[in-house]
Amino acid sequence: MQHAPGFLKLVNEARTRVREVTLEQARARLQENPKAILLDVREESEWQAGHAVQARHLGKGVLERDLEGLYPDPGAEILMYCGGGFRSALTCDAAQRMGYRNVFSIIGGYKGMVAAGWSMTR
Repeated sequence: MQHAPGFLKLVNEARTRVREVTLEQARARLQENPKAILLDVREESEWQAGHAVQARHLGKGVLERDLEGLYPDPGAEILMYCGGGFRSALTCDAAQRMGYRNVFSIIGGYKGMVAAGWSMTR
């Protein structure tokens, strides 16, 4: 996908402030911490088309509004993914600015997860 320069600028700036993890690191974190949250931040239509089995959905458009109500612990481990790892960098950045200390963006996002054989559902 060809992304607009302004969008890429925002993502690249966010990436300097957030922690990104590989698919392998994300799997390990989820196995090591059963309380860790795998959060799909894509749009509702993307979620409906398919998502990781253990994921919960909170779209980027409402993340700032709903995150604290759904996950009030700012120390909760939250691994976020989107389609390719761009929007999740932005949502992790927003969550950190809201006080969340243990958030991670999954490099490669949903596309990478599918290619790596993660269990998916609709």
